[in-house]
Amino acid sequence: MNGKRTEKIHRLRSAFDLAARTVTMTNQDTAQSQQFHLDDERQRLSAWLSDFFGYPVGLKQDLHIGFPDDTDASGPTVVSTATLEAIASWFPELSVEEVRRRFRTNLEIDGVPAFWEDQLFAEAGQFVPFQIGDVVLSGSHPCQRCVVPTQDSVRGDRYPNFQKTFITKRQETLPEWTVRQRFNHFYRLTVNTKVTALEAGKTIQVGDKIKLLSPS
Repeated sequence: MNGKRTEKIHRLRSAFDLAARTVTMTNQDTAQSQQFHLDDERQRLSAWLSDFFGYPVGLKQDLHIGFPDDTDASGPTVVSTATLEAIASWFPELSVEEVRRRFRTNLEIDGVPAFWEDQLFAEAGQFVPFQIGDVVLSGSHPCQRCVVPTQDSVRGDRYPNFQKTFITKRQETLPEWTVRQRFNHFYRLTVNTKVTALEAGKTIQVGDKIKLLSPS
């Protein structure tokens, strides 16, 4: 299940305590909350979700790769803070925080210009290596966006002409340092990455520096 196919997911709020292995689910419409243990109460949580959505829902976990949309470049997505600020300026009713929630990027880079991340991919089939802290990642391609960024992150209602405005502005502001032919359309934002098994066990934390590496 995801917000692409099920708009009602926007009405669901969740708060995780992974140390305690619990999640608190809240039905935004009724403000009713319940806490569940992710291991011991999985069936109870599945029943609660099934009741919320109106059809059977099961809870599964994949510790190896998870459930990414892109199984070839399943690493964290990357964007710059300045990019989110630029996009917020295209939509006067949206705050930077709301833009951040809509695009749901894993890694956000500060101290660089807008769309800086558009240099983290190259021609099709090529990867751009870069390093954050001790972790080496490889940029793959600009991420094709779905319907979710067009929707309010809390209410789920659509922003009028969001996609049309975004495409127009994205094309107008596409930086010179990017590979333009990777944009078969301009409803793309953030960069998909790959992470090899050699990086297993390493961590990234707030404040780590980012640097580009040579292709070798």
